[in-house]
Order: sequence, then C-alpha cells, then structure tokens
Amino acid sequence: MEVLKPAPLRPPGPRDTVPFLGVLPKFRKDPAGYLQSVARTHGDLAYMRLGPQHAYVVSHPDWIRDILVTHQGNFTKSRILERAKVLLGEGLLTSEGEFHTRQRRLVQPAFHRDRLARYAADMVACAERASQSWAPGVAYDFHQEMTRLTLAIVGRTLFSADVSSDADEIGAAMTQIFSLFDTLLMPFADWLQKLPIPPVLRFEKARDKLDRIVYGLIAERRASRQDTGDLLSMFLLAQDEDNARMTDKQVRDEALTLLIAGHETTANALTWTWYLLSQNPEVEARMHSEIDTVLGGQPPTFDDVQRLPYTTGVFAESLRLYPPAWAIGRRAREDYAIGGYVIPAKSILLMSPWVVQRDPRWFPEPERFDPDRWRPEELEERPKFSFFPFGGGTRVCIGERFAWAEGVLVLATIARRWKMRLVPGHPVATHPVITLRPKHGMRMTLEPR
Repeated sequence: MEVLKPAPLRPPGPRDTVPFLGVLPKFRKDPAGYLQSVARTHGDLAYMRLGPQHAYVVSHPDWIRDILVTHQGNFTKSRILERAKVLLGEGLLTSEGEFHTRQRRLVQPAFHRDRLARYAADMVACAERASQSWAPGVAYDFHQEMTRLTLAIVGRTLFSADVSSDADEIGAAMTQIFSLFDTLLMPFADWLQKLPIPPVLRFEKARDKLDRIVYGLIAERRASRQDTGDLLSMFLLAQDEDNARMTDKQVRDEALTLLIAGHETTANALTWTWYLLSQNPEVEARMHSEIDTVLGGQPPTFDDVQRLPYTTGVFAESLRLYPPAWAIGRRAREDYAIGGYVIPAKSILLMSPWVVQRDPRWFPEPERFDPDRWRPEELEERPKFSFFPFGGGTRVCIGERFAWAEGVLVLATIARRWKMRLVPGHPVATHPVITLRPKHGMRMTLEPR
C-alpha cells in the first residue's frame, strides 16, 4: 500500500534569507527584477518572507483572474496601499468596503464615454500647447515634460483648473515623496513615522505642499459656488443618505488621489513610449505613417482613437513592457487555496504585470517591442490576465478608458510634429517604487518631422 506524503506547507521560493528580514534587503535593491527572478526560478506560485510579511508571488494569468475577479471578496489591498494612507487618506485608491463602493459610484460618471469625448479636446489642446513650446536640438527631460503635460490635462479635465503654474512644485513634491516612501514600507514604519527624523520631516513637508494646492482648489470652488459639472463639483455637491455633504478632508483625499494617480501613471507610460519609439525607428515610421494618413494634417479627435489601431498598439506595447503599476498586492482575509497549497489568512499575494507581461509563454520574444501583438487575431490566443496594467475586478483602475484615450491622443498630437531621440550616453533604468519611473529621468532631443 502506497503511503501518501503530506503536501508541503509552502510553495518553493528563495531561501537565502536574513534573520528577521527574510529576502527584504534583496527585494529592496531591485523589486521588479527580484520578483521576475523569483517567478522564473520557482514557478507560478512562490513564497518569500518580506520582513514580518509572508508574501506569495502569483504569476499565472488564471490564478490572477481568480484573485482579482472570481474571489475578490476574500482580499483587501496590501501593505503598499495601506501605507499610502499617510499621503492619500481614505481616497478611492486606499479605501475599503462599503465606503469605497459608495465613493466609486460617485466618481464613475466622470469617466463615462460621453465625458471622455469632451475631455478629448482638452487633452489635445494641452498636448498642442506643450508641443509648440519645445525647440529642435534642445535636450529636455521628457519624464518631466510628460509629467507637466499630464498634470495639466488632469487639472483641466477633472477639476476645470489651470495647475500649470504649480506643475514643477507638484512634480518636486511627488519625487520627494516617492524617494521617501520606501522608508515608510520598512518594518516598524508605524513607529518610525512618529519620530521627527529627517526622512519623515521631508515626507511631511512634501505632503503639505500638495495639501496646500488641493485645499486651495477646494476653497476657490466653494467660494465661487459654481457647479462646473466637473469632478470637483461632483464631490462638493454630493450628499449621503442623511443629506450630509463631504467634508473638505474627504474631498481632499479623493481629489489628491485622482490628481496624483491621474497624471503620474500616464506620464510614466508616455515617457517609456517615447523612449521605445526612439529605439525602434521602424515602429516609429509606421506609427507616423498611420497618423499622417488618418489625420490628414489635422489635430486628432476622440473619434480618431478608434481609427489609429497601430498607434494604440504602440501604447499597449509600452504598457506591456513598462507597466506604471508594476505590482499589484492583495491581503487574504481568510485562508485561500491555490495551486495545491493553502495560503494563510493575512498573507500578501503579489501579482506583477512586469513579470507576467514579459513571460515568453504569453508573449514570444518578450523583450521585443512589437505593436503587432495587439492585432485582434493575436489577442484571442492569450489568456485575459496575461496583460493587466490596470488591475482587474471591481477595483480595476477607474480611469482606464481615460488613460487609453489620453495616451493615444497625446502620442498622435505630438508625433504629428516631432521625433524624439535619446541623448547619447543617457543612462536608462527603471525605478520601481509605487509606480515604474525612469530612474534617471529621460533626456531627449527633438527633431522636427
């Protein structure tokens, strides 16, 4: 009679751990690269200890679908977004439960298709204004330029405000916050955050800068008593079941969340897209040809997005290779069975678009930049969650359609006029913290077409 061996308690994973820290020191050096190494070495389900956290790296599209969609009720947001409350409060990105559901219903109309069609004109106008401000042969940090542009777009479309004069201050505050956020993810961060140490003081100073700008927008709108029909007016006019309106703090949390999330991620995506186009002249030439043929020398409109499939494929391929949200985490409420193992309650499950979207099982020659991957016949052959830069389930990014329209319209608008060329010798590396930023910016010169 065969004796059945008990199933192992945990899936395989890296064992070169440090007492009390696990693999946290190695993970912190290159988070995205380390997750990719763990997945390639140990398979679609791998265990690792990150300080006091028990973490499981999940890399199969079907299991990711189950976590984000099928069994999403068993999960909450994970540690990064729990910690992000020190910046975002109870905004849409960090809140949970019924409060999150209610706030999402409130925000959702701002991203309906009819609204997007109206936003498109502002997206193009902002891109045209930026495009006209550049000069040939001058080296620009295109990450900074795209940050200014996407911030102007979000300010104009969602808040009916011109925040261009605050763009550099917001960008500097965001860079400061991102550089310090890693400290707040360390073990004992709750305790560290209460100490008047330099990293905490710099974080609070940067957060105060953002608060001053956002509270200024709120105060100005309240004083004007105008209903401009934008997202800020929707927040200020919203009432709950007891006819109570949102407090300034609640409006601040939602507005800051959408201001940051709405410009930071798209700025990164566009920056990486210009870089990839500069390194792939054949792709660039095909995109220019499509833009010239479809637009006929005119600025793009919302309806043109559907008529620019190759340009859309360029943006999709950039999102595949350099997903702004490079990792998505969930914390299990209850024990969860997956892949023959039982994941204990309170464990963290990490799903990385960076890892899955570079998997040769789903994307042959995964490092190659190939917009033809996004032709309809190609899409049918891949599992749905082999590509998930916007997450999935009820917590899918609320601005996904906004980002697609913005990405394609900005590319088409700027590419009508310019080609970007990476400055020779400029180092290109990723900096994965909350989003996937270029570590050294992106120095580029422009050539007129």
